[in-house]
Amino acid sequence: MCTLHTSNYSLVLLIQLSLLSFDLFVNSFSELLRTEPAVQLVLFIIQDIAILFNLIIILLMLFNTYVFQVGLVAILLERFRTMLMLSALYLTFSIILHSWLMNLRWLNTNRFIWTEGLQVLFVFQRAASVLYYYFYKRTSEYLGDPRLYEDSPWLRDMFSRVRQ
Repeated sequence: MCTLHTSNYSLVLLIQLSLLSFDLFVNSFSELLRTEPAVQLVLFIIQDIAILFNLIIILLMLFNTYVFQVGLVAILLERFRTMLMLSALYLTFSIILHSWLMNLRWLNTNRFIWTEGLQVLFVFQRAASVLYYYFYKRTSEYLGDPRLYEDSPWLRDMFSRVRQ
């Protein structure tokens, strides 16, 4: 059973890291495709879907843990609150930035339009992306801990603390 879980985890981790790599690629090189708005739009849509899929995958992994199944959801939320909030914030920033960029540049690809508000949003989205990459990778690796998927002394201790 443990090897089955390990092989499933390896596949899920590979998918997660592939989606993160694609996200990093789009963040790094999307401005080079400014003259091709249709290509840039498709990349932005795929990027936003990848961020959403990564969030769904993490939630499914959390729901699959023994800690969740015995009802200690508060422990999981306490440990992963930062990552979940950062994922939602990063997704929101990305969707707003992509919409704003496409709205400004769709019909006018020859002009370089860069408003002050767009610059601020761009900086916030990129700063959130760095934090998102770090916390997401850390969380996905932490969710590979076998203690989360089986009964253990620390889990019994946590369960007894919650019941009191």
